[in-house]
Amino acid sequence: MVERIEDLNLPNAVIARLIKEALPDGTNVSKEARAAIARAASIFVIFLTSTSTNLAHKQNHKSITTANILDALKKLEFESFIDPLTQDLEGYRKLVKEKKEKTKKETSAKADDTTTTATVTKDAN
Repeated sequence: MVERIEDLNLPNAVIARLIKEALPDGTNVSKEARAAIARAASIFVIFLTSTSTNLAHKQNHKSITTANILDALKKLEFESFIDPLTQDLEGYRKLVKEKKEKTKKETSAKADDTTTTATVTKDAN
């Protein structure tokens, strides 16, 4: 388990980047405000994870699924998060699928090159 409560905080660099992307250029956020946002985000993640875990256990599941996260958002009355999250998830799944297909094609092409090289070498002998 966690030894210090600070270990539950999200990385400061990630929080700083998220804040910078969310606010208009030229907007400054104090160090104390960044720390408060980081803590709030960490608490939200813990709360959502806990609720999702409870929902999964009620279904006799040991692992949290995407469906559990979405159900937890609904239960916690964060319905407005569901559609954007679902869209982002679809985009992520598409990206992962494309990456796998690209890797598969590259692996297949390398295998074909190896086979062709071996055949040419064998024919030369």
